[in-house]
Amino acid sequence: MKVLIIANQSRYEKFMPEGGIAHQCELVYRPVGTSDAALLEAAGGAEVILADAIAAVSADLIGQMPRLRLIHSEGAAYDRIDGEAARARGVYVCNNQGANAQAVAEQALMLMLGLLRFVEEGHRAVLDGRQIEMKEARMVSGITELRDCTVGLVGFGNIARQTAALLRAFGADCLYYSPHRKDAETEAQYHVAYRSLDALLSQCDIVSLHAAVTPETVGLMNAETLGRMKSGAYLINTARGDLVDQQALVQALASGHLRGAGLDTLTPEPVTRDNPLVRFAAENPGRILFSPHIGGVTTGCFRRMHSRMWANVAAVADGKRPACVVNGVL
Repeated sequence: MKVLIIANQSRYEKFMPEGGIAHQCELVYRPVGTSDAALLEAAGGAEVILADAIAAVSADLIGQMPRLRLIHSEGAAYDRIDGEAARARGVYVCNNQGANAQAVAEQALMLMLGLLRFVEEGHRAVLDGRQIEMKEARMVSGITELRDCTVGLVGFGNIARQTAALLRAFGADCLYYSPHRKDAETEAQYHVAYRSLDALLSQCDIVSLHAAVTPETVGLMNAETLGRMKSGAYLINTARGDLVDQQALVQALASGHLRGAGLDTLTPEPVTRDNPLVRFAAENPGRILFSPHIGGVTTGCFRRMHSRMWANVAAVADGKRPACVVNGVL
C-alpha cells in the first residue's frame, strides 16, 4: 500500500508505531504547501493520505487519485480537507478527535492564568530590575484569581469538556454554549450551565473558544459579538484563528472594551509580523499573550494520534471501516 504523507517527515518517523502496517507500506513524504501537481507526480497512485492538520487536501487532488481510500488528518481539525469531494468518491476522511483534549485544555488554562497573573509583564519587570515596582503596582491595581471568574466555553466537544474539568478544580464557575444543548447528565458531570451565546458573552469574565471551523463559525467573534462581551473580559482561543475577526479583536482591545486576549492560534499560518494582532501586541505589551499553536502538539498527543492513524490505515487495508470518520462515508 502506498501512503502519501503531507507533513514533517522527521515527526512521522519519530512517532511511528513499532511493527505493524506502517513498516509494510511505501511511504512518500512531501512538506505542507507542496502543489497538487507535485503531490500527484510523487504519489498519484497512493491509497492513503496522512496530512498535517494545516495541510490542504483539495478536490482536484482527490479527483485525480483513482486508488485513494482514506484521508486522515493528523490532528482534530479537518477543515482543510475537502470532505464533500472525498465523500462523493467514497473516500473516508478521518480525524484524531479527542486525542489532544487534555493537552489543549491545559494550554487554555495556561493562557487564562498567564493573563490574570500578568506573566509576560512580570517576567519583563524582573529582567529589567523592576520587580518591586511591578509587585507594588499590582497590589494596588489588583490581581484576580481564576476561582473568582465566570468562564464561558463556546463549543462543548472533547477539549471544552476537559477544560471544564480543569476549571472545576480551580473553583471557577463555568458556562457553555453549543448549537445543541447537552443532556442534564452531561451538564451535571462537568458542572456546567448552558447559556445562549449572547447571554454567555455578556456574563463571563473569560470566554474560551472551542468550536470547530465551519462556514457558520468563520468570524464567529466579530465586531458585534466581541461588543457583546462583558467589559473588561478576556478572550481565549486555542481552537482556530478563523473563528476570530482579527481586526475587530484589535479594535475591541484598543478601545479598552476587552482587557486582554490569550491566543494559541492566528490566521493565516505561518504567522507573520504584519498580522494585526501581532502588531498590536508589539505596541501594547501585556494585552495579548501568544503561544505558537502548540496546545495540541505534546509528545503524548502525537503518540496517541499516530497510533490511531496507523490503526485506521490497517483497518482500511483489511476492508474495514476506520474509526473517527467525519465525512459520512459508510
